[in-house]
Amino acid sequence: MNLRHVLFIIVLALAGGLHAQSFEEANNLYSNGQYSEAAAIYQAIIDSNDPAQKNMAAVYYNLGNAYFKMGELSQSILAYERCLRINPNHRDAQYNLQFAESRITDNIIDNRTFFLSNLLARVRNQLREPVWMWMSIISFTLTLALLLIFLLSAHSGIRKAAFYIGLCCLVISICALANSSSLHQRDTERAEAIITQGIVNAKAAPDRSGTELFTLHEGTKVYIEETIGEWCNVRVGNNEGWIPARTLERI
Repeated sequence: MNLRHVLFIIVLALAGGLHAQSFEEANNLYSNGQYSEAAAIYQAIIDSNDPAQKNMAAVYYNLGNAYFKMGELSQSILAYERCLRINPNHRDAQYNLQFAESRITDNIIDNRTFFLSNLLARVRNQLREPVWMWMSIISFTLTLALLLIFLLSAHSGIRKAAFYIGLCCLVISICALANSSSLHQRDTERAEAIITQGIVNAKAAPDRSGTELFTLHEGTKVYIEETIGEWCNVRVGNNEGWIPARTLERI
């Protein structure tokens, strides 16, 4: 190992130590009621995108708490959502997100969404994309192994067991692959967004002179269907309209 590699490792270690110290400093500021100062440090850690910061979900969670204490409802919801993208099973973030969402002015119900679709989405969101992908690969590998047993075994009982267990593994593999692909598409397109402006009037066309269709308030989650210039066509519940892109932030 040459001197350059040694210096690089030392710099990474120092950077990790500094970020750990900054995280603790932000936590202390939060405990002392200095929420804006704590939020600024949490945000700086996120903006640095440092791989040494392993628990980025905790940073987003604490950032959401700081914003909520500051009365920044939309930013707190956004931080909790991003925390759950990293760690879907973060129960404190799930609870705080639900509590923050209960403060939203809009209470829009999507009548087009079926119960089964919501259930499948909740199941999908329980794990991250790499976990679903590995589950799919392992299940498919087991399917191939059981297929081999089915073809080579001379015992009817073993063949029957291999067939049905292999069939179950194949179904699990397909479902896990579908969930992984769905999460990849969600995170790539980033079509989900949070309204960050107090009041936004959605229009029938991407133009300021367009007819106003409905009103959205801070903290509401919307789905971006299309973007043209500085306008986004968003869907929320059964409503769809155009709003300025500056009034929302993608999750």
